[in-house]
Amino acid sequence: MQLVEHGILSRGVPGTPRAILTFASVTALAGGVLLAALRAGSSKDAADETIELHRSDDGGRHWRMLRQLSYDAPIDGARGSLKLCYLTELAPGQVIAAAMWIDRTSYPGQPLFNPATEGCLPMSIVLAESADQGATWSPWRLVPMPEQIGPASLTSPILKLADGTLAMSIETNKHYHDATPWLQQVVLFHSRDGGQSWGAPITAGRDPSGRIFNWDQRLGLAPDGRIGAFIWTYDSQTRTYLNIHRRISADGGASWSAAEDLGIADQAGRPAVLPDGRVLLPWVDRFGQRAIRARLAPAIDAPFAPASEVVLYSLDAAGPGARDDSTGALLAEMSLWTFGLPYAEALPDGQVLVVYYAGSQASMDIRWARLREAD
Repeated sequence: MQLVEHGILSRGVPGTPRAILTFASVTALAGGVLLAALRAGSSKDAADETIELHRSDDGGRHWRMLRQLSYDAPIDGARGSLKLCYLTELAPGQVIAAAMWIDRTSYPGQPLFNPATEGCLPMSIVLAESADQGATWSPWRLVPMPEQIGPASLTSPILKLADGTLAMSIETNKHYHDATPWLQQVVLFHSRDGGQSWGAPITAGRDPSGRIFNWDQRLGLAPDGRIGAFIWTYDSQTRTYLNIHRRISADGGASWSAAEDLGIADQAGRPAVLPDGRVLLPWVDRFGQRAIRARLAPAIDAPFAPASEVVLYSLDAAGPGARDDSTGALLAEMSLWTFGLPYAEALPDGQVLVVYYAGSQASMDIRWARLREAD
C-alpha cells in the first residue's frame, strides 16, 4: 500500500471544549457519502465531552460538521457524557449509532480508570437511528447489560451479518472501587430485530486465569461472512503489552479460533475489509517506531505482508515510554498519549481512508490518510 493523500478532518482548539479530539471513526454510506464521528472535549477525559458528526461528499478530502450528539437523560439517577460513537449503515441512508456513555456524577472529578483498583467509572451503551444519512436522529435508548459485564466498554461498530443479525462487541470491566482480581473478557451480543433487543453475551476472548487481557477488540467482516477480531493484548503479570492477536469466527461470533500472534506490536486499529476480501490493518506502535502503521493481508485469516507496510504518522518528539508499573497506572497513563486510535474504512473507489488523532497535550486533531495499492 502507499499513502497518496493526507489532511485534517477537524482541528482541536486549545483552551476550549474542543481542545482534544479523539475516537474518530468513518463510515462510507451508499451513494458515496462519508460520515465521521469524533469525540471532542477540553481534555482526553472530561465531563464536557460530546460527539460530533462530520460529512464529506468528496471521498474524505473536505469535511463539514453535520451536528453534535449528546445524551442528556440520567441513567440510574446519574448524568454523564458520550465518550465515543460508532456508525453502521443498515440499509441505504439508514444508520444506527452505538455510543458509550460515561457516568460523571457518581464519582465526581475522578478519572475514567481508578489506578488503585483497575476499576472504571460506570459506563453504559446507548443506540439511536437515522433515516436521512445522519441529519436527524431518534431518541437514544439504553442497551440493558447483564450484571456480570460490569461497566460496558464498546470496542467496535455494530456488524450487520449476512442474515441481517447485528453483532455488538463489548469489553467487560470492574466497578470503580472493586479491588478483586480483574477477570477481563470481551463478548459479543446479537440482535435479530434491528437492535431493539439483544441476546445473552457470547465470549469472544478470555484468559480463564485472568492473566492475559483482551483489550479493544476491533472487528472486520469478510465477504464470505467470517469475522476477524484483532486484539490489543496485555500480560497483567509481566505488565507488558504483547503483540496483536487475531481470532476468526466462521459462525457469526458463536465460536472462535485460538488466538494467533500476528507478530505486530501493539494496539490494533479498526481494519478495513475491501470487497475482494483483502484486509488493511492499521495499528499503533508506541514503543518501537512510535508511529501509526498499516499492512495489507490478502484475506481475513492471512498474514500481513511486511512489504505492504506504510507509515501513516510518526512521532518525532519524545513522549511517554514503557514503564514497569501497575496495570492501573498503565490504564491511567493512556491520557498522556498524543496520537492513536486509527480507524480504517474501505472506499467505493477501492482505496482506504484511515482516520486517527494526533497533536500535543494542548490540542489534538483528527487527521485522515488515503491509501491505495502500490503501483
